[in-house]
Amino acid sequence: MTTPVPVCVEAVLESQIQEVRVEGDGQDIQEVYAPQLSMSENLAKLANKIDFYKDECEEKGKPTSEGEKESEEEKATTFQPSLWPWDSVRNKLKASLTEMSVLLDVLNIAKRKNYMVLDQVSQPAPDPKTALQLASKKQALTTSANILMNSAERLKKSQAEGTSKHNDFHIELLKLRQNWRLKKVGNTILGDLSYKTAGSRFWQGGTFEVLKTTTSTSTEPEGSVTKGGLEVVIPNDLRGVAYIQVEVKSVPEKMDLTSAIMRLPSELGTVHTGTYWQQKLQAAQNVLFCKEIFSQLAREAVQTNSSVPHLVVGNQIITNVFPGIQLSIILCHSTGKEKNKRPPPAPPKLDHNHVLEHSLHQLLRELHYKNIHYPPPHPVTAMIGVSKKRRMAGPLAMCRQDLLEMADNESLLEQVIKQTKHHVLRQKTMGVLDRYAITLSDPQLANHWNCVNSSLESSCRVLITSQGYDLRIWHSFMVHIYVDKIKVITREGRVLILSYEEKELEDFILWQISQHQISVSQNLCRLMGWHMLNTTGALGVSDLESSATASALVMASPNHNKALAIKSGPSTGTKVFIQSCPKENQSRIVTKDEKWSFVGCEFQEVDMNKFEGRNFPSKLETLMAVLTRTAT
Repeated sequence: MTTPVPVCVEAVLESQIQEVRVEGDGQDIQEVYAPQLSMSENLAKLANKIDFYKDECEEKGKPTSEGEKESEEEKATTFQPSLWPWDSVRNKLKASLTEMSVLLDVLNIAKRKNYMVLDQVSQPAPDPKTALQLASKKQALTTSANILMNSAERLKKSQAEGTSKHNDFHIELLKLRQNWRLKKVGNTILGDLSYKTAGSRFWQGGTFEVLKTTTSTSTEPEGSVTKGGLEVVIPNDLRGVAYIQVEVKSVPEKMDLTSAIMRLPSELGTVHTGTYWQQKLQAAQNVLFCKEIFSQLAREAVQTNSSVPHLVVGNQIITNVFPGIQLSIILCHSTGKEKNKRPPPAPPKLDHNHVLEHSLHQLLRELHYKNIHYPPPHPVTAMIGVSKKRRMAGPLAMCRQDLLEMADNESLLEQVIKQTKHHVLRQKTMGVLDRYAITLSDPQLANHWNCVNSSLESSCRVLITSQGYDLRIWHSFMVHIYVDKIKVITREGRVLILSYEEKELEDFILWQISQHQISVSQNLCRLMGWHMLNTTGALGVSDLESSATASALVMASPNHNKALAIKSGPSTGTKVFIQSCPKENQSRIVTKDEKWSFVGCEFQEVDMNKFEGRNFPSKLETLMAVLTRTAT
């Protein structure tokens, strides 16, 4: 038997001929060779030739030659069973381990691609079919063009319908969503009129329903107002028109406050059923806002502890601002059914205060703003809603009184009452100043109100002048009006605190007028060369004044032969007295100074009404000029 010799079989390295080109007349022949495959491509090509689904176990089990049969017989004769009973199990587990190791190696090779790359064998590209490609592209372009044309026709049709119909439901619904909150519940569209998103905590909701109108514009008569493509259904308690009426009036002594009746003004309009939905919703939201204002005020009126209790009667809140002055806050709500009732004969005219009504609306909106806008905590771990002043209470070592003042929050009703008190006090002050400015001609009062005022403070500057002498001689004082007091600052810097009574302000004005007359007399004395002998702001002789004190001035002529005494009081007015030195008194003068010549002479009152002049300074100037001329 010969020894087997290993023979290595390798593929020929020659390249295969892919194409033979013939050029010219057939004399030039050129061969085009295919590129040689790489090792990975060659391995992949050989692997594709193997049929892994063919079972060769049966073929391997059958003997193919006589030598193989003899070897199998020898093995059968020499086989001896193992003495260990688990030998077969060990062999099977070992074979399984080998197979798993091989499978793991294959997976690593295929996954990591560090050892071998399996690439597909490049196949020759099929012949392109240009006619089929052109037909498919043409069909695709035709389909897309049809889609674009159909959509353009639909847009033109919808635009034409929108221009022809102004009451399209979808267009009106789009306008409605721009201004109001809407949501869809099932097949129903619901809206919200409340101010909850703005910070309101009112219990009553403002839900309305949106419906599609069934009437067409062709059935509507010409000249009628179009109702639109949709209709809103408002709750019954929010229908109609409402507003808050604020009255400030004087109350007689014998008046039953509990018998106050709410009076609806006759000019209060109603919202008709055919009104446009925007007007309906605005009117309903205004009704809800007015109800929230009145509910807040009524709750505060019941809970507030005050010296004079507040009364809540029906739709009215009654409180006393000052003695004899009453504040009434009334909720007026008209649903249109009041027209069926018989109107009262000659209803009284309502004294409505629009400024306080606007303040109520403004205060409630500020309350809404504070409910959702809290100051940010510093640091961020602190409590939300604590103001900066309260956070600095510890480092600044504030006392208990300061902490209590920070804890007290004014209610809506208290702020309105304060504004009402200031409004009433301002009207009283304005009335007193205007009355004296109209009635007084000597001297004249000019009131200059400050245009930059607040709802609780205002100021006014009062000038007291005399006609013809206002460039050099004038008197002024400042009036600061607060909630329940008046602060007056004179020209000299004196500060006086007055109460809400009109009498105190009147007495102060009269006192300032008397001071002005004395100031005018002093300036005339200097201008005309007279000698001022004595002046006082609180005269202790003569009749007592009903209020304040009288002022006096004594002056002598240039040659000291005449003397004038002027007395000016708030209630007695201005009086002028003259004193002349007789001849027999001059002969008894012992001293050389002439000013002592008037000692012992009597003063006589001068009737200033007989002098010509438009006011007291002009008359006094005439008198002084006459006395100076007669003396010379």
